[in-house]
Amino acid sequence: MKTVRKLIYQEALTSIALVALGFLSLFFFFDLVDELQSIGKSNGLPGEGNTYLLGHALLYVSLQLPNHLYELLPISVLIGTIFVMARLAQSSEFTILRTSGLGPWRALRLLLAMGGLFVVLSFAVGDYIAPVADRGAQLLKAKYQGRITIGQTGAWLKEKQTYSNSVVNVRALSSDNEMQGVRIFEFDNKGLVVSTTEAVSAQFLEDDSWLLKKTQRTDFQIRPSLDGANKAAESANVSISRADEQRWPTDISAEMVSVALLKPDRMATYDLFNYVQHLKANGQTAQRYEIEFWKKVFYPLSCLVMVMLALPFAYLHFRSGSVTSYVFGGVMIGISFFLLNNVFGYIGNLQNWQPWLAAATPGLLYGAVSMGAFGWLVLRR
Repeated sequence: MKTVRKLIYQEALTSIALVALGFLSLFFFFDLVDELQSIGKSNGLPGEGNTYLLGHALLYVSLQLPNHLYELLPISVLIGTIFVMARLAQSSEFTILRTSGLGPWRALRLLLAMGGLFVVLSFAVGDYIAPVADRGAQLLKAKYQGRITIGQTGAWLKEKQTYSNSVVNVRALSSDNEMQGVRIFEFDNKGLVVSTTEAVSAQFLEDDSWLLKKTQRTDFQIRPSLDGANKAAESANVSISRADEQRWPTDISAEMVSVALLKPDRMATYDLFNYVQHLKANGQTAQRYEIEFWKKVFYPLSCLVMVMLALPFAYLHFRSGSVTSYVFGGVMIGISFFLLNNVFGYIGNLQNWQPWLAAATPGLLYGAVSMGAFGWLVLRR
C-alpha cells in the first residue's frame, strides 16, 4: 500500500504543482500588464524616490501571488488530480491497482488524505501569508501612487463606550500605517452630539489608544434653561480647542481599520471574526463580513470536495487521446465552483441568508455531486 500511495501522491502532487504554476504565471502576466500603465507616475512629492518604477511593479505583482494561489488552489487540485486519475485509467495502471487490492473506499481515503494536506496548505496561505503579502502590496502602491481609501469619504466605524457612543471616520491609510483625515463624533446616551474632533493624522498606540495629531476639538456643553413661556428648553455652549497631539482611548485596532479600508476577503480569519464581533457589539450590520468570515472557514475544505470529484474519472473507460476532454471538463467544473462561490456570497448578502449557509452551500452542492458520481460510477458500475 505504501508503494501505491507513493505512486499516486507523486504523480498527483507533480501535476497539481504544474497546474498551479501555470495559473500563477498567467495571472502574474495579466497583473504585470495591468501595472504597466502606472509605471513612471509619482505620488506628487519631489524627488526620484517617489516614482513608481518597473521594479516596484514587479514587487507589487509578486506580492499578489499568495492571494492568487489561495483562490486557485482548489481548482489546481481538481485539474491535477483529474489528469492523474484519467491518465492512470487510460494506461490501465489503475485497473492493475484495483486488482492488487485498491478498493473504492481505500482509494477515496487515500485521496482524502492528500486533500487534507492541501486543506492545511490553503488555510496557511489564506490566513497567514496572503493577508501579510496583500497588505504589503497595498502599502507599496500607496507609497508611490497615493493613499489607501474607499470612495470619497473613507471608512466609517462605530464604537460604544461607557458614557457615550462614538462614530469614527478615517479617510485614508498611508504607506507607513498612519491614518489620515480622522474625524470623531461623540454622542451621549440621548443621541445628542457632545463633541467633534478632527485630526490631520493619527497613529495606533500599543495601549488601546490612538495618537491624534494637529487636532481641533469642538465641545457642545448642553445646559437646561427656561424660555419666555416658562417651558424647559436646552441651549448649547460651544467651545473650540486645538492641540498638536491628543491621545484618544479606543478599542478600534489597526486590523479593524484595515478590514474597513481593504477587501475583507483578503484578511485573516481571526481579524474578520474580531471585526464582526465589534460590529455586532456596536449595533451595526455585519452580514457581509460574516459571510466572508465563513467563506474563509469553509474554502480550504473545498480541496476535499475537489479530490472526491476527481476519483470517479479513474473508473471511466477511455479511448486513445480522450484524456484532454475530461481535463477540460475538470477546468469547467473548477471555474463553475469558483463562480458559484462568489455568486452565493452576493445572493446571501442580498437575501439576508444565514452567513454560514451562504458560504457553505457551494461546497455542499459539489460535495453531493461528487458523492453521487462516486456512488454511481464507482460502487454501482
